[in-house]
Amino acid sequence: MCMTELMKNDDCGIRAMSEMATSIVREHFDPLIGKAQNDYMLSLFQTESSIKEQLENGSRYFFVRDADRNVGFLAFYPKEHGMYISKFYLYKTERGKGYAHKMLDYVINEAKKAGKNCIELNVNKRNSACQVYEHLGFRIIRSVKNDIGHGFFMDDYVYRLDI
Repeated sequence: MCMTELMKNDDCGIRAMSEMATSIVREHFDPLIGKAQNDYMLSLFQTESSIKEQLENGSRYFFVRDADRNVGFLAFYPKEHGMYISKFYLYKTERGKGYAHKMLDYVINEAKKAGKNCIELNVNKRNSACQVYEHLGFRIIRSVKNDIGHGFFMDDYVYRLDI
């Protein structure tokens, strides 16, 4: 497995990332939060223009690859005290194969290089991935409910892993 970083001037890569993100996120979150909210969130966070803007504002996106194929993607950026994971996704068929551990190890190494002492991420309270993050060593530090517009809310746990 390897991480291939997406560069902000790679229009073809950005398009491929948007397509992959839409596919994975739609499959996982449509049943969880509903198609209408998921469509809205995808339009905010996973369009080509949104990904490009995130890259220009310091987010780092990575294709998670095994051999010659993408198995998922990852995005993170530095915050005050820690590294924040904004995207941590695998295709459904690739889950349970140890990729999540390797993805997290990569983020931990990048956080340490940046002088950060923890990693944080938000997870929908009803997301089955909560168990995965807890297995990886994350702990819940608070609960948040954010209004994202159009009558939609993100009802999440904030998880932290001290490194």
